[in-house]
Amino acid sequence: MNSSDKQFEQRVRAHYQEAIQNIDPVTAGRLRAARRTALEAASAHASPRHRARVLVPVGALAAMALAVLMIWQPSPQPQPASKQAAATEQDNEYLPPGADTADPGLYQNLDFYSWLAANDSSQAKR
Repeated sequence: MNSSDKQFEQRVRAHYQEAIQNIDPVTAGRLRAARRTALEAASAHASPRHRARVLVPVGALAAMALAVLMIWQPSPQPQPASKQAAATEQDNEYLPPGADTADPGLYQNLDFYSWLAANDSSQAKR
């Protein structure tokens, strides 16, 4: 700053101090109320900006983490043969037996079983 700027600043400060001393209380109260309102409005407008500044990087990191987890998945480990056989037996437990392992008598009279099913449902209606 050069000397003319310093002199100008000193004169402005002097006028400001003089104006503060000569202001009436009603105007001073209105100025204080206006200042509080302006500060509250400024703080209310600053918080969404602050949230945006924080949420954008956090969202980007979350998206990157999701992408990494989708790409980098561990490969399934092969199961031992004994566990696979046990799982197959458990799955087959609820299935009817195959023709080669079942009693041949079950497959001799299939017409009888269909007749029995048809007559059984007609007796349930009575």
